[in-house]
Amino acid sequence: MAQAAPAPGGMSRPGRTPEVEGRATDVRARPPDVFDARTHKLARIGVPIVLGLVYGYWVAANNRSGGPITGWNLLLGFVSALVFAVLCMALLALAPRMIREAHALLWTAFVGCAFGFLYAQSGRPVLRTILIALLVAAATFIAFFYRYYTREDAFGRRIR
Repeated sequence: MAQAAPAPGGMSRPGRTPEVEGRATDVRARPPDVFDARTHKLARIGVPIVLGLVYGYWVAANNRSGGPITGWNLLLGFVSALVFAVLCMALLALAPRMIREAHALLWTAFVGCAFGFLYAQSGRPVLRTILIALLVAAATFIAFFYRYYTREDAFGRRIR
């Protein structure tokens, strides 16, 4: 059942309308921060590690093409996971300090290289791999540049 949301200031008496206070136009309401600082610190390390493990598994699966799992295949997966996670953590630490164009370019290069390497493990021709990786990188640049252009000033600081 749908219920009415409570009015600010509590219950009002019948026949009396509560006064609604206006908000200043230059003040923007921040969304609530659900998690504490410790959770955010753990997520900055945990998310790249989990993404790296998924990426490493995907690289190993593409490399073996449905064949048997070998030691070299496991090594490729774990090294890919390690490199992906380390680069992702480095980008999370360094990229926000850059201007928005460099910020978008760093993430574009990361995504394009990661996708290109992943796609190359499936045994496709090199030219096709490069073309598709460039298309994915171009789409990534457009999306990230738009995001950073609308949420950061020219020096890379978030607009509040």
